Amino acid sequence: MRLEIDGLTKRFGSFTANDRIDLTVEPGEIHALLGENGAGKSTLMNQLYGLLDPDAGEIRLDGEPVHFKGPGDAIDAGIGMVHQHFMLVPVFTVADNVTLGREQTGLPGVLSRRKARALVRELSERYGLKVDPDAKVADISVGVEQRVEILKALLNDAELLILDEPTAVLTPQEIEELFVIMRQLRDEGKSIVFITHKLKEVQAIADRITVIRRGKVVETVEPSASENRLAELMVGRSVSLTVSKAPAKPAAEPTLEINDLTVIDDRGLAVVKEVSLDVRGGEILGIAGVQGNGQTELVKALLGLVRPAAGSIRISGREISRQGPAESLRHGIGYVPEDRQHDGFVGTFTVAENLVLDLYHNDEYSSGIVLNLAKIAANAERQIVDFDIRTQGPSTPAGSLSGGNQQKVILARELSRPLRLLVASQPTRGLDVGSIEFVHKRIVEERDQGTAVLFVSTELDEIAALSDRVAVMYDGRVVDIVDPSTPREDLGLLMAGATPAHEGAANV
Repeated sequence: MRLEIDGLTKRFGSFTANDRIDLTVEPGEIHALLGENGAGKSTLMNQLYGLLDPDAGEIRLDGEPVHFKGPGDAIDAGIGMVHQHFMLVPVFTVADNVTLGREQTGLPGVLSRRKARALVRELSERYGLKVDPDAKVADISVGVEQRVEILKALLNDAELLILDEPTAVLTPQEIEELFVIMRQLRDEGKSIVFITHKLKEVQAIADRITVIRRGKVVETVEPSASENRLAELMVGRSVSLTVSKAPAKPAAEPTLEINDLTVIDDRGLAVVKEVSLDVRGGEILGIAGVQGNGQTELVKALLGLVRPAAGSIRISGREISRQGPAESLRHGIGYVPEDRQHDGFVGTFTVAENLVLDLYHNDEYSSGIVLNLAKIAANAERQIVDFDIRTQGPSTPAGSLSGGNQQKVILARELSRPLRLLVASQPTRGLDVGSIEFVHKRIVEERDQGTAVLFVSTELDEIAALSDRVAVMYDGRVVDIVDPSTPREDLGLLMAGATPAHEGAANV
């Protein structure tokens, strides 16, 4: 299917999200749409999918003008879209979700789960999208959830597939699996629009790259374009793709002390097993590991979101392992959660309200039971500028922002108050290169002010660049603590539970 977008424009009040966009996607092509958070990528695709009505311009499929009144029209025309935040029913099975709206029946009016399972199994085998039709969506990984979303689109005979930030929550292994699937779909003649802000990914998978900045097409380039060139096109200025930091000057005594910590999950299984760590003021300790090896539960225990079964957690010598989140925050812990949607903000609250979620009780923002709305608004105005939060204003609901801008709201809130310990779990997930550069700089500045930083990431390059020491977790345990200069292959082996054949950098 050939897609042509000619002069497409979309305005929200006085704000122009898309300004006369031109784009062509050829049959059997992976076309990357690259841009910063808030550049207008998702708005453009939402018009193509019938979720938004353009104010001007034209969409053509195989040369014929089309106008969609809703997603149903787009689906009927052969367009499928996998949204950044998956549209699945958690209590339904994989088969139920894939066939939702196209239910399989046996006897008249009677659903046939057997037919649904068989259809999903046949489709998954044909496209190499391995799923268990009987698994509940609530029990599967995000990588498998994404496969389910792609299967839904393919069941509807999609010839043009829109993938909106598909790698934002995937592990490196899941990203590679997704790319294999994308290449197979392209080779079968499907057209794919790949929306992202990750430079290495577009270079690895795209046939052509169109860069959008502040609602306008800047240029269409080949994937051979350098990372620096792509970054400059995205942001409109030169961007440093390396972390600049002086050697750490850690304090003599640890700020955070974790001793023999064990956490038991709802199934009665130990997910954190006798972990002992310390982090000193003025250093960044990176936690490396494949997602699902206890990092999430370790972080939640530090914040008082789960109660440890054994062991202790101390901040500046004070035991906090039996306290809740409010007490942890009062002890000077800043928290950037890995799942911003569930743990980072309140979507129906405004940007201004979210920026004081853990500060509203302070004298600066309230007097007893009355909030000082003027000061809350003034704080929001400052943070919006300082963190380049792309929003129409402080009163905008946080849930209406792009994923990256939601993350900026969380970072602005947590980094704008005095901290003893910053716990940052996947803090750059969903951010573009300009924002990543900014976040890295702020984390290093926080370290240099004497704050202890515990930094969790599945991105090995980021862990190595930002950390002063690296703790590797596997199966709920810290298997080693190494220097960030340790060879990547050795870190990879440690993350897989194996022992490197040779010693990398000395343990620290």
